[in-house]
Amino acid sequence: MVIDLIQHSNEYADEIVHRVPESGSGEFRLGSQVVVREGQKAVFVRDGKALDIFGPGRHTISTNNIPFLTGLIGMLSGGTSIFTAEVFFVSMREFTSMKWGTAQPIAYRDADFGMVRLRAFGNYSMRVDDPQLFVNTIVGSQGAYSTSAIDDFLKGIIITEFNDLIGDAKTPLLDLGGLSKELADSMKAALADDFKRLGLLLTTFQIGAITPPEEVQKAIDQRSSMGAIGDLGAFTQYQAAQAMRDAASNPSGGAAGTGVGLGAGVALGQSMIQAMQGANTPIAPASPTTPNTGDTLAQIERLNELHKSGALTDAEFSSMKAKILGL
Repeated sequence: MVIDLIQHSNEYADEIVHRVPESGSGEFRLGSQVVVREGQKAVFVRDGKALDIFGPGRHTISTNNIPFLTGLIGMLSGGTSIFTAEVFFVSMREFTSMKWGTAQPIAYRDADFGMVRLRAFGNYSMRVDDPQLFVNTIVGSQGAYSTSAIDDFLKGIIITEFNDLIGDAKTPLLDLGGLSKELADSMKAALADDFKRLGLLLTTFQIGAITPPEEVQKAIDQRSSMGAIGDLGAFTQYQAAQAMRDAASNPSGGAAGTGVGLGAGVALGQSMIQAMQGANTPIAPASPTTPNTGDTLAQIERLNELHKSGALTDAEFSSMKAKILGL
């Protein structure tokens, strides 16, 4: 059956190429109309080889606009105007938000964490740049060709380049996150020739994240926590002050609740002060009726320091001072 109107109007969102007819060769004649919409190009193919390209607009098939027909019609059609071929409508629009990611972790040598395995993912955009080359090298004889059909193939190319890039980066693991844009730009440049050989143009490339394994993430979190603490000695003192404050605000609980009485409270204060001072020799519990004068003065002096630093409020300072003095 001769096709007099050649067009593809119902283009799907992920469709890159649509073939007319979808299987076998179509019969066309001189005078048949070819309608190419904006964002499309029509590639005439015979015997698996792309021959001529039509841009957007309405075209009438003639030997003027398809020169190869001059000899083809006379040679294969017995002098009639009918000839056989296939027409591939190629979408020239940009395909955005295409995903890429590492199916398997990538080995990465880091100075701080040793050999770790990284995962990475992101997205990219591309479009057909050379429709004739794309049809010849990728599409072949398929009736339709979508982004999903080429997705795995392109992912393989991307991961290969990403492995090479990360292997040459020599960047500390903790700094990789801050270099996402630089790495993405390098990837885009490295992939340009790979896409060009397929008749494609890589328009954007982004790295969403580069993530180490869970155990390495925990180690990073611990290191961040230590950095937030800062002076570990000061942090220990602060914790001791908090414990003393809790003891002062709960006279009925803890050691006092067992009937040990104020002497245990004083002993608690002494042990806390000792921890803050970093002493190695334990301080014997002081009697509530006969407190050791030297220890008491040292405790009060330390309380004064905590009070001045803001670790203790006025009320907390007064309460703990009274307990130490046995008041």
